[in-house]
Amino acid sequence: MFGAAAPLFYEHPLQLVRGEGVWLYDNDGRRYLDVYNNVPTVGHCHPHVVDAIARQAAALNVHSRYLHEGSVAYAERLLSKFDASLSMVMFTCTGSEANEVALRMARSHTGRNGIICSNLTYHGNTAALDEMATLFHGGESTSPYVRAVRFPDAYRPHYELDGEALADAYAAEVSAAIDAFEMNGIGFAGMLICPIFANEGLPCVPDTYLEKVAKIVREAGGLLIFDEVQSGFGRTGSMWGHEAVGIVPDLVTLGKPMGNGHPLAGVVGRADLINGFRERVMYFNTFGGNQVACAAGMAVLDVIECEGLVDNAADVGAYVMRGLRELQEKHPLIGDVRGRGLFFGVELVTSRDTKIPATWQSRRLVNLMKERGVLISRIGPHDNVLKLRPPLCFSRENADLMLRTLDACLGMVGGERG
Repeated sequence: MFGAAAPLFYEHPLQLVRGEGVWLYDNDGRRYLDVYNNVPTVGHCHPHVVDAIARQAAALNVHSRYLHEGSVAYAERLLSKFDASLSMVMFTCTGSEANEVALRMARSHTGRNGIICSNLTYHGNTAALDEMATLFHGGESTSPYVRAVRFPDAYRPHYELDGEALADAYAAEVSAAIDAFEMNGIGFAGMLICPIFANEGLPCVPDTYLEKVAKIVREAGGLLIFDEVQSGFGRTGSMWGHEAVGIVPDLVTLGKPMGNGHPLAGVVGRADLINGFRERVMYFNTFGGNQVACAAGMAVLDVIECEGLVDNAADVGAYVMRGLRELQEKHPLIGDVRGRGLFFGVELVTSRDTKIPATWQSRRLVNLMKERGVLISRIGPHDNVLKLRPPLCFSRENADLMLRTLDACLGMVGGERG
């Protein structure tokens, strides 16, 4: 029905029928602690969000080219959360659409076509974004208009350097990619990256790397675009991932968590960029930012503020990080622990000296955790980084359950042979 190779989680896939807060329930009534899904950012089926969607759906849901107070009010409230330089928004239905619009905007603004991304990323499903899906194409782009640079990583560095020198070496790859675009007559339009490099495994980024990259990109006349589909809306313990890393980009793309799973996404950017794009391009999105979507978005902001979820991400995130570091001291399988707010990467290795990736152990552990009622996943170039990314209502009590289960499963996997 869906294709023989349609991807599913786990060796024995779950059939889920209900969600509530941080919990998911399968068709047998068993509940699972969700430590993976960032889309329901304020919790599965949050009653305030559900009610907002239902009430607006019962009143009006129509083309976005009609005026509606709710859409304007949501746009104003959303933009108030950003730096003053990021003062306009264009709504879409999906993160893929948002990233597609951002690429079009960069190319339209600069009159050039070259885009830089990392060598282990994914930004969406459109044809243009598949050209950047280096995660699925062996670290390379499928297009002459896209060049991939190595993602910065201080734990497993490509160069035998550290500190400032390592940041300089990785940043030099961006300069080289820009030069190559210019030599080929393509020209450089912009760079699209996640500010915390989520798909790359939340690597340890050298401190000054992003600052150097921002300078290089802008001096070359390109736009710096941050994909905040995963890092936005409080995930990092700051409202935005770019706040957490201290860099204000030219464009920000938003997606899944914006409406807690309801189809709502967008591009936030400088007024000159969005106004200029509007003047040059006839662009509209029939249901991007429709009345129901904006009601969902407004409700998400209500919950984030009223329940203090950004502070909760910072507080519980720090608590989880301490627990993970304690497990690192106990289990040699853990080579590195990193993260921000409620987003963690736990890299598993067979030896801390050689840093050989513990790939099969990671796969085994993810499935063991599921069997014991805790849902996580894995990422990274070797699929050996445990990906922990729960809804923002995750509590210390939830964290204790996750850490106990992880402790037990690490003990089991550490004694097994592949």
